[in-house]
Amino acid sequence: MKNRIKVARAEYDMTQADLAEKIGVSRQSINAIEKGKYVPSTVLALKIAKLFGRKVEDIFMLDSLED
Repeated sequence: MKNRIKVARAEYDMTQADLAEKIGVSRQSINAIEKGKYVPSTVLALKIAKLFGRKVEDIFMLDSLED
């Protein structure tokens, strides 16, 4: 899964630590999500999208549809 969290953070002049604090996770979690090493839960993805005033699909994208 790809994401645009880093881009959204830059638009809001927000660090990983800032984002983590606002949504209640660790900075390491944000780092792992940004790098594609961790897929967030639906609730977490919704929190991130809401914080940036965007739809979930504007922040998170599937790499491809696999069988």
